[in-house]
Order: sequence, then C-alpha cells, then structure tokens
Amino acid sequence: MGEYTEKVVKINHHGREIHGVSYMPTGEGKYPIVIFSHGYNGTHADFTLNSRYLASNGVGAYCFDFCGGSVNSQSDLQTTEMTIFTEKEDLCAVIDSVKQWEQIDPSSIFLFGGSQGGLVTALTADERREDVRGVLLLFPAFLIADHWNEIFPALEDIPDTQELWGMTLGRIFFETIHGFDVYKHIGQYDKNVLIFHGDQDTVVPLAIGEKALELYPHVKLEVFPGEGHGFSEAGSQRVTEMTYEFVKANL
Repeated sequence: MGEYTEKVVKINHHGREIHGVSYMPTGEGKYPIVIFSHGYNGTHADFTLNSRYLASNGVGAYCFDFCGGSVNSQSDLQTTEMTIFTEKEDLCAVIDSVKQWEQIDPSSIFLFGGSQGGLVTALTADERREDVRGVLLLFPAFLIADHWNEIFPALEDIPDTQELWGMTLGRIFFETIHGFDVYKHIGQYDKNVLIFHGDQDTVVPLAIGEKALELYPHVKLEVFPGEGHGFSEAGSQRVTEMTYEFVKANL
C-alpha cells in the first residue's frame, strides 16, 4: 500500500465555509480524485475508510461536511438553512476548488454520493458533465422531493421547522423542492454511472435505484443482497473496492 497524506482543507463560497479532509497519495505526478458527498445528517467521516483505501492505492479523495447538512457538521450554516440546492452549491464549489489542486488531474474528477448526497451528486453531475469523469451513487435518495411533496402538497402546508431523524429542517428545505421533478434534472449525464443498492433498503427502496437504469445512457446497478440503508462492514468494503476499480476502468 502506498503512502498518503491526510489534511483538513476548507473551501469558502457564497459567504460560507466548507470543512473537509483531503487524502492524497504522496509522490510525483497528478492523481485522479473521488469527491465524497455524505447523506442526510452524515459527515465527512462517513467515507474515511473509503478514502484511505483509495489514497493508499494512488487515487486521491476529498470528503466534506455539507453546510447545515448535519447536527455534527463542522461547516457553516444551521441545519434549518440547508436545502438540496445549498448542498449542490457546496459540491460545485468543491469541484471548482479541487480542479485547481496541484496534485490533481482536473480531467479525472469522480463524484461519489450516498443517499441525499447521492441525489445532490446526480443533480450536480447533470450540470457539470464536462468536469466529471464518472459518478458513483450509494442508495441515492431520488425520492426526497416526491416524498415531501406528498406530505406537504401545498406551500401553506409547510411548517416553519420539521424534525426528522434527530435533525431539524427549515421551511426553506421544503419550499425549494416544492413541485420539483427530480427526474427532469438527472439522467443527462452521459458518462459511466455505477449505483450500489441493497435489496432490503426500507428508506430508499431498490425500485428507486432500478428506475435510474432507464434514465442514464451508461449505467450499471450493483444489487447487494441483504443490505439495507447503510451497508454492513463487508458490503462497505466491497463498495470501496468497486469504487477503486471503477476509477481505474474510467481513466
């Protein structure tokens, strides 16, 4: 396994600061990189093991906290200020920053997103097709907008705050996805997409991952038997290895 360095890298944009950690192979030359986007109420630490594996095998990684994306976020914003679209701005700012890094091959930037971070990654990839070499999605939560629009069908139904899974969302989260059709804003991405999904996922059913097969021109769905929304250690290790193989195959 190769040597690598781990360091905190902060990125400023739209008057707010992102906290993240870069994992870079040591040695001369320019490296491909995978940008990891965590899920709802997750943090950059969710992908530490993935990143260390990649970096020790000659692939860079950057994991960050979405602004307002978690009660444990080290980035700016309150959770009540976060929306799918502030997260998209965060990811775009990360891409813009990473492209400038000296050790990075700017033509070999990959995006990896889990759950809500998978939705944000997919939306971003559609807009930043030129900048993104390949996309990996872990049980992507494409159903978020449809789910909340069923619960709050009219704008006046939306509360000022809504608690979900130990985190408080603000009205703006729901207002910004009101009437938003996710499937009209993903699927234009025309390079390779790899989706990891468990067949026991009760939060984002496997059918959501399967629907993506109709959307993208170059997509593969890897189904993990017995896995739910959040993989076992063995499942996560397989995702990590397949991520590395995907990067190598798409360089």
